[in-house]
Amino acid sequence: MMYEEIIDRFEIPGKLKEVKPFGNGHVNDTLLLVYDTEAGEAKYVLQKINKYVFHHPDELMENFLGITAHLRKKIVAAGGDPERETLTCLFAKDGKPYTLDDKEDYWRITKFIDGTFSREIVEKPEDFAMTGKAFGHFQSQLSDYPAETLYYTIPDFHNTRARYQNFLKVLENCIPERKAQCKEEISFILGRKELAYYSMDSYERGELPIRVTHNDTKINNLLIDEKTGQAICVIDLDTVMPGFAMTDLGDAIRSGACTAVEDEQDLSKVHFDIGLFEAFTGGFIEGCAGTLTPHEIELLPMGALILTYEQALRFLQDYLIGDPYFKIAYPEHNLIRTHTQIRMVEEMEQQWDKMQAVMKRLR
Repeated sequence: MMYEEIIDRFEIPGKLKEVKPFGNGHVNDTLLLVYDTEAGEAKYVLQKINKYVFHHPDELMENFLGITAHLRKKIVAAGGDPERETLTCLFAKDGKPYTLDDKEDYWRITKFIDGTFSREIVEKPEDFAMTGKAFGHFQSQLSDYPAETLYYTIPDFHNTRARYQNFLKVLENCIPERKAQCKEEISFILGRKELAYYSMDSYERGELPIRVTHNDTKINNLLIDEKTGQAICVIDLDTVMPGFAMTDLGDAIRSGACTAVEDEQDLSKVHFDIGLFEAFTGGFIEGCAGTLTPHEIELLPMGALILTYEQALRFLQDYLIGDPYFKIAYPEHNLIRTHTQIRMVEEMEQQWDKMQAVMKRLR
């Protein structure tokens, strides 16, 4: 099916003049649509939702509409611009927020937000502080949203306990040669079982509330206003689902507070930057604007440690079973990624007292 057939199922004013690839996401196929209209040029984003990652795109889109409707109300009440500060989904002619092609793939269209850009890497602490504040504000805006009404778009996505239990099963049936090669890495994962169980055990003891969380808090999931240089819109809402605030902070720290890229082969370049941890965490707490409990704030450093450990587990598991999930550029790519995450966990453990000192200052 040609893109034009998909596009024709939506009511879009003007004349289509260009279709081109857009972004560098690893999950959904994304295209930019450019239209000529009487009011000037208009742009839209066309995406095919990856049903192999998101098994129920209809539920994903129900989450999407509920979340963005809630955000629009909050933005309007605060005197903001809902057309720029959250995503707007177009509806197909049949009234649905998506359409299906002849392969039963789901396609959606959202409005492109002009005058914005995104960053791929953290260039300075101020960038990371702004990122933390934006994701904290997102958390605050959704603090009164009923999390229990949301679908889990990827079940057990950040349920580290479930991932650990699955890892044990994988060890029984993985590639023998790779298992023999990875004795130290496997021992590292198994030796920190308490990290795997910490979040869910805390929740079941009533110590952690379930919140609406983003679950992919990278700096490139923010749109930054070209004029003000400030983050104005959180994007990539497909993984928004029930979770823990400490998880959203942890995922950002895991990637953004590392001094090297995720697949750096020279581990001497891989370090945990305590200054970047403080920048993001301070921004995040400020953005949350008092919506977190004191205990949730206390557990934010543990979120960083757990999510980094979880990612090490995920990379190692993928390597042990032949790399079916994460894209690789060479045979040991996922093992190299495992090593960077292990190094980050070790350095967080070594700097744990410093992380606690940061939290004391921030509180």
